[in-house]
Amino acid sequence: SLPLRGVRVTSANIFCTDQYLKVERPPFLFEAVLFAPIDDANSTAKIGNGIIFFTLYKKEVAMWDSLTLAIADKEKLQYLRENAVLKAHERAKEETEAKKVTEKEHKKYALEATMRLEEAERRRIEDLKEKEQQKVTKELELWQKQQKDAEKQKRVQKERELHQKVEQLKETKKDKNNKTRIPNEGTSKARIKPTKGHGSCSMFSEEEQLPAPRSAATIKISFTPRVFPTALRESRIAEEEEWLCKQAEARRTSNADLSELEDLKEEEKNPDWLKDKGNKMFATGNYLAAVNAYNLAVRLNNKLPLLYLNRAACHLKLRNLHKAIEDSSKALELLTPPVPANENARVKAYVRRGTAFCQLELYVEGLQDYEAALKIDPKNKTIEKDAEKIRHLIQGTMQDS
Repeated sequence: SLPLRGVRVTSANIFCTDQYLKVERPPFLFEAVLFAPIDDANSTAKIGNGIIFFTLYKKEVAMWDSLTLAIADKEKLQYLRENAVLKAHERAKEETEAKKVTEKEHKKYALEATMRLEEAERRRIEDLKEKEQQKVTKELELWQKQQKDAEKQKRVQKERELHQKVEQLKETKKDKNNKTRIPNEGTSKARIKPTKGHGSCSMFSEEEQLPAPRSAATIKISFTPRVFPTALRESRIAEEEEWLCKQAEARRTSNADLSELEDLKEEEKNPDWLKDKGNKMFATGNYLAAVNAYNLAVRLNNKLPLLYLNRAACHLKLRNLHKAIEDSSKALELLTPPVPANENARVKAYVRRGTAFCQLELYVEGLQDYEAALKIDPKNKTIEKDAEKIRHLIQGTMQDS
């Protein structure tokens, strides 16, 4: 124990190492070079009641001759002081580094725990999304199956109604044939004679005389070669001829006011020349110039569907989406009747209008146009992939809502 002599000492005024002890409170100073090393980590100092009570634990069990060493050499005492301070600094540094390592390990553990929690939450959310997607997919498949069943029932009903109509037509034709076989009163070869007797119940004296059966013969039949692979009644000759006539008529007619176009050159008054010029401008990326060329061509002749179709492609590039929809719709109106000669143009019109709808986020309308294009060209893998992407977008929008 050490008396304080009326001064107030805190733990900050006490310095202790394994062989050096110091208590400093100006103007007082107490220092002691211990007789043998102590365990300074477990040694304690309590301040109270005017004294400091030290509890020191020896590193080695042995009897000390005294508490301190009697050192008369000042240089040796100074060396011991400096060595004690240096050891204290090294120990403090080690404790600080150990504390940093411990804190780093704690942070690492906390980060790993947070990551594990986030991973578990992410997996839970992904499982929920997958379940919802499977649910929506099943509902969509069920709806498609119901639609197919409904279409099948409608088709069967139509076939039944068509069969009934055919049977009715056959019956009507048969009745007409039977009526035509009844002989007229003036041309009949049968002779009807009235009866002379009054007891007879018949109104005729003898039965109607029927003609004898015709003699058998062989009829030679020759067939003309077919142009189309299907039967003539199933071919589309009339529709193709109508389409060709409409195209020829469209190229002959011109709706432009020639008085406003007197300054144009002779070739500039030809819609086909303007269409080729617009195609070249489109190929070079000059979409505005291509639109101007198509506009002039439409003024000269507004019955050519390819002009509207090409102008719709330009509007798509310029993000004029509503105009692209209008031109694609106009092209589809002019591409009638639907025949193999205009299948490619109709596919392009449906795809361009569907693309414009999708860019306006009208995915349902866009999917309808893509499905219409697939009906015309079912082997087109690119259109099929795009339609599948639109279906996924619609499903994602339904899930978000």
